[in-house]
Amino acid sequence: MSGKGKGGRGEKKSTSSSAKAGLQFPVGRIGRYLRQGKYATRMGAGAPVYLAAVLEYLCAEILELAGNAARDNKKAHNIVQCTITKFMLSFSLLADEHYWSAPCS
Repeated sequence: MSGKGKGGRGEKKSTSSSAKAGLQFPVGRIGRYLRQGKYATRMGAGAPVYLAAVLEYLCAEILELAGNAARDNKKAHNIVQCTITKFMLSFSLLADEHYWSAPCS
């Protein structure tokens, strides 16, 4: 053998744009929705990544508040399983002072 083979270089697996950005939300799907929605004639490559990051952050914050409310409810009523309900979601948003404060005041 002369050693002119490929040397073990195989096909590379494709990585999603969500994985490249380190996000859980689907960047490609959000980009498709932005294009199909005709919100603008042109759209940059970073727009769906940024929107996915913002949506993921907001969901994480809301779920954290609702989880804290569900944990407090579990402690108050001696419940074995901790469940986030629709009431917990709405109550945690209503009770949060950052949600109601104006950002530009």
